[in-house]
Amino acid sequence: MKGELKTYQAKRRFAETPEPKGTKATRKGAAPLRYLIQRHAATRLHYDFRIEFDGVLKSWAVTKAPSRDTTVKRLAVEVEDHPLDYGSFEGTIPDGNYGAGTVQLWDTGTWSPRHPETLEADWAKGSIKMDLDGERLKGGWALVRLKSDRGKPSKWANWLLLKEKDAHAVPGEGDALAEIDASITTGRSLAEIAAGKTPGTPTRPTGRKAAARPKAAPSGATLSKPPAFTPIQLCKVADHPPSGAGWAHEIKFDGYRVQIATGGGKARLYTRSGLDWSQKFPEVVADAARWPDGVIDGELCALDPDHMPDFPALQAAISAGRTADLVFFAFDLLSEGTEDLREKPLSHRKARLSGHIDRMSRAARDRIRYVDHFASTGQAVLESACRMDLEGVISKKLDAPYTAGRSSTWLKSKCRGGDEVVIGGWSSENGTRFRSLLVGVREGEGLRYLGRVGTGYSQAVMKTLLPALKAAASDASPFAGKGAPRGGRDIHWLKPVLVAEVTHGGYTESGSLRQAAFKGLRADKPAAEVTERPQTPTPTGKAAPATDLHVPGEPAPLASARGKVVVAGVTISNPDKILWPARDGHPAITKAELARYYEAAADRILPHVADRPTSIIRAPEGVGGETFFQRHAMPGSNPRLKLIDVHERKPYVAVVDVGGLVAIGQSGGLELHPWGCAPGEPEIPDQVTFDLDPDEGLDFEDVISAARVVRKKLEALGLHPFVKTTGGKGLHVVVPIKTDARSRVTWDQNKAFAKGVSEAIRAEAPDRFTTTLAKKARGGKIFLDYLRNGRMATAVAPWSPRARPGAGIAFPLAWTQVKAGLDPTAFSLRTYPALLKKPDPWKDFRVSAVSLKGALKKL
Repeated sequence: MKGELKTYQAKRRFAETPEPKGTKATRKGAAPLRYLIQRHAATRLHYDFRIEFDGVLKSWAVTKAPSRDTTVKRLAVEVEDHPLDYGSFEGTIPDGNYGAGTVQLWDTGTWSPRHPETLEADWAKGSIKMDLDGERLKGGWALVRLKSDRGKPSKWANWLLLKEKDAHAVPGEGDALAEIDASITTGRSLAEIAAGKTPGTPTRPTGRKAAARPKAAPSGATLSKPPAFTPIQLCKVADHPPSGAGWAHEIKFDGYRVQIATGGGKARLYTRSGLDWSQKFPEVVADAARWPDGVIDGELCALDPDHMPDFPALQAAISAGRTADLVFFAFDLLSEGTEDLREKPLSHRKARLSGHIDRMSRAARDRIRYVDHFASTGQAVLESACRMDLEGVISKKLDAPYTAGRSSTWLKSKCRGGDEVVIGGWSSENGTRFRSLLVGVREGEGLRYLGRVGTGYSQAVMKTLLPALKAAASDASPFAGKGAPRGGRDIHWLKPVLVAEVTHGGYTESGSLRQAAFKGLRADKPAAEVTERPQTPTPTGKAAPATDLHVPGEPAPLASARGKVVVAGVTISNPDKILWPARDGHPAITKAELARYYEAAADRILPHVADRPTSIIRAPEGVGGETFFQRHAMPGSNPRLKLIDVHERKPYVAVVDVGGLVAIGQSGGLELHPWGCAPGEPEIPDQVTFDLDPDEGLDFEDVISAARVVRKKLEALGLHPFVKTTGGKGLHVVVPIKTDARSRVTWDQNKAFAKGVSEAIRAEAPDRFTTTLAKKARGGKIFLDYLRNGRMATAVAPWSPRARPGAGIAFPLAWTQVKAGLDPTAFSLRTYPALLKKPDPWKDFRVSAVSLKGALKKL
């Protein structure tokens, strides 16, 4: 273990090589031990790992770039000790000399042994644990020596260099660091060092016409004030991440794209279009004023309690002026000091950015986070992002310069369809209560209509959204062309100036967005730029067999899933688990097929369950196993599920989008039983449900006849009833009611009305109907169950599967179907693809609502 330089000096002719001859140094005081890595383009490219000990640099030649992925091991061949002043060497060793090639100082810092008291013994044993504090490598690392077949170390022993698990580990990083070709001290690439370029000398890619750039200056040069806005690079949309080498894949963050320019002890924050928003984010700007001079490109985000980007929270923070907790995720460095870096390759810029941030004080780094990248397959990164409920992936060419505008060197792939749209109007209930946004994209002088956005509106969101809608009010429709919506009493037009971010599940056959959900307003983006339709969702997960391919926007066939399956960004564990066994010649139905059903039927289910407290019947082992009723969130609940506080012991679970539905399927949730309340308003009922439950021995024809009686009674009271099967032997007659301030009723009134109607029907035909819950009192009658209309009462949702052997679904019917010959078993998970292709009989359910107060008076 003792350090010596005889071998080093014997191998070199110092009259020919610029390497330092060096002498063994005597350690003085308690100065930290040095650590460094030199990237060495010799016979083959490798990395020289060196740590200071006993007055020399103990050295290993590492075959590939170190990886912060704890599963990656690098072969490190022990070589001769080097002098300490070799740690600052960067240059070219001439041909004919030992180690001929170019040397780049790739990382530098300090190291400390994890167990200094046993270091000598650990070294002899061949297991050295250390903590590195470098510019690029940090945290715990280990060197483990391999042994020859005879069990004795060779002269130049082979070791393994590996990362230990800690906060500095980067799972999945693989070989990403190999793409960083920039000196940690001078920023030069290997080619620039070999060509004798001095630090700060600009380099242009060959074969490309370069735009005019400011004259370059050394990166250390300071500025007297923050630079002006630099036009930003934008992404092109891709169906999937690119494959092959040369691409870096970054997580797509859900925030505002901003550029922060610093200089002269001041900072400016610009939006993507160049607006100066420094006043909106005073804390961010105050912190940035302490950063080194330069221009950084990144994303400003609010984080949820799980430290995940949360766009609605960002909107709320900006609206309320509470921006102190926002975080800036930095992914590119456009200039450093007065040196313009835009012509440098991305690998160079990111290396410079990492060092740029590391040179900041700890206090200045509190708000800025460096965005790492992954060089593993883009599809694997995308699937990981989707499993974490993130937006998607940005793929960037590592050798490309920074180019303003949209470029094919930056590609965007998303887990679920989503992007910006322009708001052209909104619909209301009874002229006042908000219902949905009407959206489109710019086309010519008007907007191309893309449909309605009906979910995602919490009370906090509405506090920001409603004032913006009123301020943009217009008397004329901004929509033009085929499919433009018509006006009416409940349609309110807007000037096409507001941009909304939405998520969606693809497009219907008519070209409207499916399952669109509102995320927030984009005040940072002008409406004139929103000219492209939102991206169609990218399917993720392993490819299914040819007979089981799922075309986005179409129902998925019911066939057995193989291996890992990802549906709507949710990973389905045990996808082949049978939930409904084979029956009557029909194949079994698996968990993967249930998940695909929820995805395919989401735009039919969500209008009846979204943002409502929902009870779930779960059968994790299938309909033949144990079932239980879940109302509240459980440990480990999927983050795609929402919690709604109903002022009881615990919050209820709810869904807001297709991912939430699929998450329920993943947990073995076979039935959905929502409250009959308005979305986001658990104290306001928005429907009345009559459950027609026949006694044993009655035919389904008797239930059909009873449903007609209930319909007639309700229509006589001025209401518009709808009907659905229950997935069993009964029918539900359901009445939508208005919930605006003048029309809304209490839960007690809602239940009293249902009871009053039921008792009136029983009184008129006591031989056919009963309102008594006890089975023994039914006596061949139909039980009119009005108890589903009180607070906390539930009823099975339209299109919900049932946890029964036939795999039936609660299917919405048209009244013309309620006649002799109606077979409720025809509506099931085995027949749903054909059912979804037919028009929705309940399409006008909500718009048919009337005030219940008039009917209460009549009753």
